[in-house]
Amino acid sequence: MSALARYFMQTGVRVSGYDRDRSELAKQLEGEGAGIHYVDDVQLIPSDIDLVVYTPAVPATHSELTELRETKIPVIKRSEVLGMLSREKRCIAVAGTHGKTTTSAMIAHILKDCGLDCTAFMGGIVVDFKGNFTYGDSDWIVVEADEYDRSFLQLTPEVAVITSMDPDHLDIYGNYEELTSTFMRFMNQVADNGCILIHSHVVNAIPEVKRDTFFESLSARNVGIVIYGEKGHLELRKIENAPGHVTFSYWNALSSDDHTAKLSMPGRHNVENAIAALGVAYVLDETQQYEASVPQECALKAISGFRGIKRRFEIIHASEQIVVIDDYAHHPREIEAAVNAAAEFYRGKQITGVFQPHLYSRTKDLYKEFGKALSALDKVVLVEIYPARELPMEGVSSELIFDEVENQFKYLTVKDELTGLLTSLDPEVLLFLGAGDLDRKIPEIVEQLIK
Repeated sequence: MSALARYFMQTGVRVSGYDRDRSELAKQLEGEGAGIHYVDDVQLIPSDIDLVVYTPAVPATHSELTELRETKIPVIKRSEVLGMLSREKRCIAVAGTHGKTTTSAMIAHILKDCGLDCTAFMGGIVVDFKGNFTYGDSDWIVVEADEYDRSFLQLTPEVAVITSMDPDHLDIYGNYEELTSTFMRFMNQVADNGCILIHSHVVNAIPEVKRDTFFESLSARNVGIVIYGEKGHLELRKIENAPGHVTFSYWNALSSDDHTAKLSMPGRHNVENAIAALGVAYVLDETQQYEASVPQECALKAISGFRGIKRRFEIIHASEQIVVIDDYAHHPREIEAAVNAAAEFYRGKQITGVFQPHLYSRTKDLYKEFGKALSALDKVVLVEIYPARELPMEGVSSELIFDEVENQFKYLTVKDELTGLLTSLDPEVLLFLGAGDLDRKIPEIVEQLIK
């Protein structure tokens, strides 16, 4: 939502809005000229509104939204606006149950660095752009394609990336089969003569009985398929960890070239995201119809300079005494990836993980998988669920996950008591996990731990 607000302000449109609390991001928007209020009060709705944009995260009972729906002012979802904007430009869309924020940010960074001045809407605060939006003068737009609420079906990209397709948002989809079918619908919306870069795990997750027919239908429209990951067209060969970065090499079967690059973000998952972004640069540069120059040598240099994203394995504090990392991981596969990255980066050190589950529905659907993923930590701390848009569900709490964790050093607590507990645990590497509001406590916790 804040990226859209920034886009409209950049183009000279007056922007007002409501938010639940005055976060740092909301304060930044105020400083940039947005009029924001924090009380749900119909009397605070500004006059002279041409368009109302809302996110499904706002509850249907919200009085201002209810009031505005009863007027003649158009009221549309965030995804519809993004779809309209993307149709005005040449769209690169990045979808996946995880990895889409990092990958879309990497693509935007590479394109900007190599002279293709794109506009980009991303789901996280990108260090290089100092925000989640960047405005460009070219015809190209990079969009994070969100599968929640089937939002990505509003997009018709020329180039799409599919990073992952794991069970998530089952409160929306009902089952994994429906999620898979919807991802396939999204891929079918890629324009004729377009291209899809797809992770090998996603290819394997498409039911075998549908796979050949599906790819044949794309081929009939001359949609190119580039597979990255294991045994793909773009295949990761080697990762080496070093202080502050990883060096990786991959084979590009399309050009018969071996490439090596550095990345400041650790973990195999981030390296594969980088390979997908480099693959997009290659496709744009080598496919005549795109009329885009993104030389591979420039792209490799650009990815080495990518400085990461807030809350994506963000190192908050690092000293001999303790390392503190904040990661947005809120799905079992994401937790697995973050824990593995920490173990690789800080070999020989004990890793204490603090997890704040995000959503009652996700906890209910995946509590066993969460328990298994968290069991790989040396010490595990669980706090109460961050409800976001949901109301409590009977019998669903962090205790469901806690009971599944196989670790003698596991602790169930509440946010108000977290600082004291962590002080007593004396962690070496402290990894905060979750998409909730736990990051706001981190400064206070760090202050206590380094005394």
